[in-house]
Amino acid sequence: MTKFLLTVHVLAAVITIGPVTVAASMFPATARRGLSEPGNAATLAEARTLHRICRVYAVIAVAVPVFGLATADSLHVLSSPWLLTSIALTAAAAAVLGILVLPRQSTTLTVLDGAVDPQVAATARRTVGRLSMHTGLFNLLWATVTVLMIVRPGSTTGA
Repeated sequence: MTKFLLTVHVLAAVITIGPVTVAASMFPATARRGLSEPGNAATLAEARTLHRICRVYAVIAVAVPVFGLATADSLHVLSSPWLLTSIALTAAAAAVLGILVLPRQSTTLTVLDGAVDPQVAATARRTVGRLSMHTGLFNLLWATVTVLMIVRPGSTTGA
């Protein structure tokens, strides 16, 4: 059963978190392009698609910690410091995505959708700058969790 849980956990991580990190990383550049070319329907459609990918896959990604906790329980490592650190970092990544990244993407889409006066465009550019920073933080948190999962203390891989 442990191998099954671990397999589903890893597959869920690759299939759900990977697209979110890529789409979230692509969004700021697309938004900047949209702000510099107001009314470009293709850029707006691209930004909407990237935001939709982030939203949908973020919800499905709940499977990652669910199967991760089930795997940890079956391995009897729930109290291990590396796992507790990973859980905290996963919660932080989820918070960054849910509180900082997705709302700023929504705000940016609202600006891209309507007529933009110069002051709103300037504010939107600052929002996109912060969005880039928050997306980088989200990606860094997930990279750290991935490293902890691969090179964890007491690993059976000998690493």
